[in-house]
Amino acid sequence: MFDFLKKKVSLSRAVEVGWTLDTTKATFIWDAPSRLTREEKRTSHAKSVSFCPAVIDHEARIFQVNCPVDIQIRIEIDPKTNEPRLRSTAGDMASIRPKALAELVRLNSPKEWRHPKRPILQIASPYIFLADELAYMMQLPAFNHYYSTPLPGVMIGGRLPIHIWPRPMMWAFEWHDISKELVLKRGDPWFYVRFEFQDPTRPVRLVEADMTPQLREYMQGVSSVTNYVSRTYSLFETARSRRPKTLLIEKQR
Repeated sequence: MFDFLKKKVSLSRAVEVGWTLDTTKATFIWDAPSRLTREEKRTSHAKSVSFCPAVIDHEARIFQVNCPVDIQIRIEIDPKTNEPRLRSTAGDMASIRPKALAELVRLNSPKEWRHPKRPILQIASPYIFLADELAYMMQLPAFNHYYSTPLPGVMIGGRLPIHIWPRPMMWAFEWHDISKELVLKRGDPWFYVRFEFQDPTRPVRLVEADMTPQLREYMQGVSSVTNYVSRTYSLFETARSRRPKTLLIEKQR
Protein backbone atom coordinates (compact mmCIF):
# COMPACT_ATOMS: atom_id res chain seq x y z
CA MET A 1 0.00 0.00 0.00
CA PHE A 2 1.32 3.46 -0.90
CA ASP A 3 2.16 5.92 1.86
CA PHE A 4 -0.12 8.52 0.28
CA LEU A 5 -3.12 6.27 0.98
CA LYS A 6 -2.44 6.24 4.72
CA LYS A 7 -4.37 8.82 6.74
CA LYS A 8 -1.43 9.66 9.01
CA VAL A 9 0.90 10.72 6.22
CA SER A 10 1.89 14.39 6.26
CA LEU A 11 1.03 16.14 3.00
CA SER A 12 2.62 19.35 1.77
CA ARG A 13 0.28 22.16 0.81
CA ALA A 14 0.89 21.99 -2.94
CA VAL A 15 0.57 18.76 -4.89
CA GLU A 16 3.53 18.18 -7.15
CA VAL A 17 2.60 16.96 -10.62
CA GLY A 18 5.23 16.13 -13.20
CA TRP A 19 5.22 16.33 -16.97
CA THR A 20 7.70 14.93 -19.45
CA LEU A 21 7.99 14.02 -23.14
CA ASP A 22 8.21 10.44 -24.30
CA THR A 23 10.05 11.09 -27.56
CA THR A 24 13.60 11.40 -28.81
CA LYS A 25 13.02 13.47 -31.96
CA ALA A 26 11.73 16.97 -32.72
CA THR A 27 11.37 17.65 -29.00
CA PHE A 28 11.54 21.41 -29.58
CA ILE A 29 8.09 21.47 -31.27
CA TRP A 30 6.41 20.43 -28.01
CA ASP A 31 5.99 23.44 -25.72
CA ALA A 32 6.06 23.08 -21.95
CA PRO A 33 2.55 23.08 -20.46
CA SER A 34 1.72 26.45 -18.92
CA ARG A 35 -0.96 27.87 -16.68
CA LEU A 36 -4.07 29.01 -18.49
CA THR A 37 -3.68 32.55 -19.78
CA ARG A 38 -6.28 34.90 -21.19
CA GLU A 39 -5.70 36.85 -24.36
CA GLU A 40 -7.81 39.85 -23.38
CA LYS A 41 -6.67 42.59 -21.00
CA ARG A 42 -8.15 42.81 -17.54
CA THR A 43 -10.41 45.72 -16.74
CA SER A 44 -10.16 47.75 -13.55
CA HIS A 45 -13.89 47.49 -12.76
CA ALA A 46 -14.52 45.84 -9.38
CA LYS A 47 -17.36 43.72 -10.77
CA SER A 48 -15.39 42.44 -13.74
CA VAL A 49 -15.39 38.69 -14.33
CA SER A 50 -11.61 38.92 -14.04
CA PHE A 51 -12.01 39.48 -10.28
CA CYS A 52 -14.57 36.72 -9.67
CA PRO A 53 -13.09 34.36 -7.01
CA ALA A 54 -14.77 31.31 -8.54
CA VAL A 55 -13.35 32.07 -11.98
CA ILE A 56 -9.88 32.81 -10.59
CA ASP A 57 -9.82 29.59 -8.54
CA HIS A 58 -11.05 27.56 -11.52
CA GLU A 59 -8.57 28.95 -14.03
CA ALA A 60 -5.63 28.74 -11.60
CA ARG A 61 -5.99 24.94 -11.67
CA ILE A 62 -5.97 24.59 -15.45
CA PHE A 63 -2.86 24.13 -17.57
CA GLN A 64 -2.65 24.70 -21.31
CA VAL A 65 -0.93 22.50 -23.88
CA ASN A 66 -0.21 24.17 -27.22
CA CYS A 67 -0.61 22.65 -30.66
CA PRO A 68 2.82 21.54 -31.99
CA VAL A 69 2.21 21.87 -35.75
CA ASP A 70 0.04 23.49 -38.40
CA ILE A 71 -2.58 21.06 -39.68
CA GLN A 72 -5.13 21.64 -42.43
CA ILE A 73 -6.94 18.46 -43.42
CA ARG A 74 -10.21 17.25 -44.88
CA ILE A 75 -12.05 13.92 -44.87
CA GLU A 76 -12.86 12.33 -48.21
CA ILE A 77 -14.79 9.17 -49.01
CA ASP A 78 -12.94 6.76 -51.27
CA PRO A 79 -15.23 6.17 -54.29
CA LYS A 80 -14.04 2.57 -54.67
CA THR A 81 -14.08 1.32 -51.09
CA ASN A 82 -16.51 3.86 -49.59
CA GLU A 83 -14.02 4.21 -46.75
CA PRO A 84 -13.09 7.61 -45.26
CA ARG A 85 -9.57 8.92 -45.68
CA LEU A 86 -7.65 12.06 -44.73
CA ARG A 87 -6.22 14.55 -47.19
CA SER A 88 -4.05 17.57 -46.50
CA THR A 89 -5.50 20.69 -48.10
CA ALA A 90 -2.58 23.02 -47.41
CA GLY A 91 -0.82 21.94 -50.60
CA ASP A 92 2.65 23.38 -51.17
CA MET A 93 2.07 25.80 -48.28
CA ALA A 94 2.00 22.97 -45.73
CA SER A 95 4.74 23.36 -43.12
CA ILE A 96 4.57 19.68 -42.16
CA ARG A 97 5.70 16.96 -44.55
CA PRO A 98 3.13 14.28 -45.56
CA LYS A 99 5.15 11.49 -43.93
CA ALA A 100 5.36 13.36 -40.62
CA LEU A 101 1.64 14.18 -40.78
CA ALA A 102 0.82 10.50 -41.34
CA GLU A 103 2.89 9.58 -38.27
CA LEU A 104 0.99 12.05 -36.09
CA VAL A 105 -2.59 11.73 -37.32
CA ARG A 106 -4.64 8.54 -37.44
CA LEU A 107 -8.25 8.06 -38.54
CA ASN A 108 -10.00 5.42 -36.44
CA SER A 109 -11.81 2.53 -38.04
CA PRO A 110 -15.54 3.28 -38.56
CA LYS A 111 -16.28 0.36 -36.22
CA GLU A 112 -14.75 2.41 -33.39
CA TRP A 113 -16.79 5.57 -33.97
CA ARG A 114 -19.46 6.66 -31.51
CA HIS A 115 -21.77 7.71 -34.35
CA PRO A 116 -21.86 6.18 -37.86
CA LYS A 117 -21.56 9.58 -39.56
CA ARG A 118 -19.02 11.18 -37.24
CA PRO A 119 -15.44 10.04 -37.91
CA ILE A 120 -12.98 10.00 -35.03
CA LEU A 121 -9.33 10.85 -35.51
CA GLN A 122 -6.46 10.88 -33.08
CA ILE A 123 -3.29 12.95 -33.02
CA ALA A 124 -0.43 11.42 -31.08
CA SER A 125 1.53 13.44 -28.54
CA PRO A 126 4.48 12.54 -26.26
CA TYR A 127 3.12 14.36 -23.18
CA ILE A 128 3.22 12.29 -19.97
CA PHE A 129 1.76 13.49 -16.66
CA LEU A 130 2.49 11.75 -13.36
CA ALA A 131 2.35 12.14 -9.59
CA ASP A 132 3.57 10.35 -6.46
CA GLU A 133 0.33 10.78 -4.56
CA LEU A 134 -3.27 10.15 -5.53
CA ALA A 135 -4.05 12.43 -8.47
CA TYR A 136 -6.49 12.32 -11.36
CA MET A 137 -6.02 14.34 -14.52
CA MET A 138 -8.82 15.57 -16.76
CA GLN A 139 -8.10 16.37 -20.40
CA LEU A 140 -10.41 19.14 -21.59
CA PRO A 141 -11.05 21.09 -24.81
CA ALA A 142 -9.46 24.54 -25.05
CA PHE A 143 -12.77 26.19 -24.16
CA ASN A 144 -11.25 29.60 -23.43
CA HIS A 145 -9.73 29.86 -26.90
CA TYR A 146 -11.62 31.42 -29.83
CA TYR A 147 -10.84 29.62 -33.07
CA SER A 148 -10.77 31.94 -36.08
CA THR A 149 -11.72 28.88 -38.14
CA PRO A 150 -14.31 27.01 -36.04
CA LEU A 151 -13.60 23.34 -35.43
CA PRO A 152 -15.95 21.07 -37.43
CA GLY A 153 -16.54 18.85 -34.41
CA VAL A 154 -15.64 18.32 -30.77
CA MET A 155 -12.58 17.19 -28.87
CA ILE A 156 -13.12 14.02 -26.85
CA GLY A 157 -11.89 14.53 -23.29
CA GLY A 158 -10.91 11.98 -20.67
CA ARG A 159 -9.93 11.38 -17.05
CA LEU A 160 -7.24 9.07 -15.69
CA PRO A 161 -5.29 8.40 -12.47
CA ILE A 162 -1.82 9.68 -13.22
CA HIS A 163 -0.36 8.30 -9.97
CA ILE A 164 -0.68 4.75 -11.35
CA TRP A 165 -1.35 5.21 -15.08
CA PRO A 166 1.15 7.59 -16.72
CA ARG A 167 0.85 7.29 -20.50
CA PRO A 168 1.26 9.49 -23.60
CA MET A 169 -1.71 11.76 -24.22
CA MET A 170 -3.71 11.69 -27.44
CA TRP A 171 -5.83 14.46 -28.97
CA ALA A 172 -9.05 12.72 -30.00
CA PHE A 173 -11.53 14.52 -32.23
CA GLU A 174 -15.06 13.62 -33.33
CA TRP A 175 -15.71 15.14 -36.76
CA HIS A 176 -19.37 16.22 -36.93
CA ASP A 177 -19.35 18.14 -40.22
CA ILE A 178 -17.13 16.37 -42.75
CA SER A 179 -17.90 19.00 -45.38
CA LYS A 180 -15.57 21.35 -43.48
CA GLU A 181 -11.82 21.33 -42.94
CA LEU A 182 -10.06 20.79 -39.65
CA VAL A 183 -7.57 23.62 -39.16
CA LEU A 184 -5.13 23.63 -36.23
CA LYS A 185 -2.40 26.23 -35.83
CA ARG A 186 0.94 25.76 -34.15
CA GLY A 187 1.14 27.64 -30.86
CA ASP A 188 -2.63 27.86 -30.36
CA PRO A 189 -4.12 26.25 -27.24
CA TRP A 190 -4.69 22.59 -28.15
CA PHE A 191 -6.16 21.16 -24.97
CA TYR A 192 -6.27 21.81 -21.24
CA VAL A 193 -5.44 19.58 -18.28
CA ARG A 194 -6.93 19.90 -14.82
CA PHE A 195 -5.98 17.90 -11.73
CA GLU A 196 -8.05 16.41 -8.88
CA PHE A 197 -6.70 15.41 -5.46
CA GLN A 198 -7.96 13.95 -2.20
CA ASP A 199 -8.05 17.49 -0.82
CA PRO A 200 -9.58 19.75 -3.51
CA THR A 201 -8.32 22.89 -1.78
CA ARG A 202 -4.66 22.10 -2.45
CA PRO A 203 -2.98 23.96 -5.35
CA VAL A 204 -0.86 22.37 -8.07
CA ARG A 205 2.87 22.70 -8.62
CA LEU A 206 3.64 21.51 -12.14
CA VAL A 207 7.29 20.55 -12.69
CA GLU A 208 9.24 18.97 -15.54
CA ALA A 209 9.96 15.36 -14.64
CA ASP A 210 13.02 13.32 -15.49
CA MET A 211 12.41 10.26 -17.68
CA THR A 212 14.26 7.93 -15.34
CA PRO A 213 14.91 4.25 -16.15
CA GLN A 214 12.48 3.37 -13.36
CA LEU A 215 9.71 5.51 -14.87
CA ARG A 216 10.46 4.13 -18.34
CA GLU A 217 10.24 0.56 -17.09
CA TYR A 218 6.96 1.19 -15.25
CA MET A 219 5.42 2.83 -18.32
CA GLN A 220 6.15 -0.33 -20.32
CA GLY A 221 3.44 -2.01 -18.24
CA VAL A 222 0.92 0.61 -19.38
CA SER A 223 2.06 0.71 -23.00
CA SER A 224 -0.22 -0.84 -25.65
CA VAL A 225 -2.53 -2.62 -23.17
CA THR A 226 -5.54 -1.53 -25.27
CA ASN A 227 -4.31 -3.96 -27.96
CA TYR A 228 -4.90 -6.85 -25.57
CA VAL A 229 -7.82 -5.95 -23.29
CA SER A 230 -10.97 -3.83 -23.66
CA ARG A 231 -11.34 -2.55 -20.10
CA THR A 232 -7.97 -1.11 -19.14
CA TYR A 233 -9.33 0.16 -15.81
CA SER A 234 -9.41 -3.49 -14.70
CA LEU A 235 -5.60 -3.36 -14.67
CA PHE A 236 -5.37 -0.54 -12.14
CA GLU A 237 -4.94 -2.90 -9.18
CA THR A 238 -2.08 -4.65 -10.95
CA ALA A 239 -0.48 -1.30 -11.76
CA ARG A 240 -0.88 -0.18 -8.14
CA SER A 241 0.74 -3.35 -6.78
CA ARG A 242 3.76 -3.05 -9.09
CA ARG A 243 4.32 0.69 -8.77
CA PRO A 244 7.66 1.84 -7.33
CA LYS A 245 7.44 4.16 -4.33
CA THR A 246 8.80 7.10 -6.33
CA LEU A 247 8.29 7.86 -10.01
CA LEU A 248 8.41 11.66 -10.05
CA ILE A 249 11.95 13.02 -10.04
CA GLU A 250 12.13 16.70 -10.93
CA LYS A 251 14.45 17.35 -13.86
CA GLN A 252 17.53 19.36 -13.00
CA ARG A 253 18.72 21.99 -15.51
